[in-house]
Amino acid sequence: MGKEKMKYFSSWVLTLLLLCLTITADEPLVPALCFFGDSVMDAGNNNYLATLLRADFLPYGRDFITHKPTGRFCNGKIAADYTAEYLGFSTYPPPYLSRANGTALLTGANFASAGSGYYDMTAQLHQAISLPQQLSYYRHWQKQVVAMVGDDKAETIFSRGIHILSAGSSDFLQNYYINPFLNQLYTSAQFSDVLMKSYYHFVQKLYSLGARRIGVTSLPPAGCLPAAITLFGFGSNKCMPELNNDAMLFNKKLNASSQYLVDRYPDLKLVVFDIYQPLLDMITTPTNNGFCESRRGCCGTGTLETSLFCNLRSIGTCSNATAYVFWDGYHPSESANHILAQSLLMQGIQLFS
Repeated sequence: MGKEKMKYFSSWVLTLLLLCLTITADEPLVPALCFFGDSVMDAGNNNYLATLLRADFLPYGRDFITHKPTGRFCNGKIAADYTAEYLGFSTYPPPYLSRANGTALLTGANFASAGSGYYDMTAQLHQAISLPQQLSYYRHWQKQVVAMVGDDKAETIFSRGIHILSAGSSDFLQNYYINPFLNQLYTSAQFSDVLMKSYYHFVQKLYSLGARRIGVTSLPPAGCLPAAITLFGFGSNKCMPELNNDAMLFNKKLNASSQYLVDRYPDLKLVVFDIYQPLLDMITTPTNNGFCESRRGCCGTGTLETSLFCNLRSIGTCSNATAYVFWDGYHPSESANHILAQSLLMQGIQLFS
């Protein structure tokens, strides 16, 4: 069996194993799921903010279960949704700002906000929820859980629950690369170091609040995102190696910082989810993954549109997004998110066991 076939065979075996465990269990494999970060994980928090980074209008959500926009930056489900399904949850963690009822919050919440990042000024620039504020909301969520189930059971929910963070892309693509002050002040490597300090502090804070199972996603191949090629490619239709190199350097530092945290806190399960390679594989060999188009998104021209510019009046929006790796200029399609979620599941087995 070839290397690629073996990889996908292993993925399906693991997925089926987890699904079997879930089916035979009375409850999900973990007591709670909490998501933090940016638009990759945002399930609708930005709907409640005075920000231009929104996705609460069609065609966003057109292929979701309800066929209505939810605030997810996708035509349907995001990777967080598939993760919840694989782990046996019957509902998705609600956006915290939606003021979901207490019962829904018992199994976790989504604190992510499109436009947020490790660098606080990134969130301020886009009027998003910064990571420190997301942690503040998380503390409020913890108090609500304690009030419902008591200290002992709540502590188990916090320590055995999964906490997943996705950040960094907005810091580079929607701040550093377009902000002359930042890119004059720091080299990309130095900026990565600044972001690492924020990441390290975030994990430390989560740990101090009782979290023991944490996953963090790497940066994607930023130089291959349709909007990045359009904005910085100067007419090229190829991935930009400079941006990809920045992402790989960041990911290397992310792995090193994570290992240092694990060494410092022996009872911490911390996994770095590599989304760089799985997404790059979909982009460079789309037909191997069931796609036809990997250079353009489905929405509009597929070269730049996102948020307000991806709307019902966008000319050229495709009728079938399953053939596309990207939904808009920045975000994967539901089909791509499905594949990414399977990869996350394989990589994060120690968090779920």
